[in-house]
Amino acid sequence: EVHLTESGGGSVQAGGSLRLSCTTSGDSITNYCIGWIRQVPGSEREGVAGVDKRGNEVYADSVKGRFTISKDNAKNTLYLQMNSLKPEDTSMYYCAAVSRGICPPIGGVVSAARRLGYWGRGTQVIVSS
Repeated sequence: EVHLTESGGGSVQAGGSLRLSCTTSGDSITNYCIGWIRQVPGSEREGVAGVDKRGNEVYADSVKGRFTISKDNAKNTLYLQMNSLKPEDTSMYYCAAVSRGICPPIGGVVSAARRLGYWGRGTQVIVSS
C-alpha cells in the first residue's frame, strides 16, 4: 500500500513554472511506476507523466519538452517540474501509483492507476493568460 500527498500547486501566469511534489509513505516507490495525472472538472482524467523502477519515463505529447518528472528514491518523493506553462495546463494534478513494475504507455496510465487504487488528493494548478 502507498499513501501519496501532493503539494506545490498554485497560480501562475502563462510562461511561468511550477514544481509539484508528491511525498509518499508505505511501500517504496521503487516498486512502482509512479506518475502524475490531471483532470479538469467535466473532463476525463489524463495521464501526464510517469517514471518506473528502471527510470523509464513516459509523457503526454501535450507536455513533452515542457514538463519533467523525477523522483528521489531515498526520500520516497516524486516531482513534476512544469515549465512554459499554458492556460490549458490548468487542472487538478494527482499523484498516483500506476502499476507495479514498468510504466504502461501514457495512454494506459489512468486505467492502470485506477486498477491499482493508490492516489493522492490532488493539488490545483491555475495558469492565467
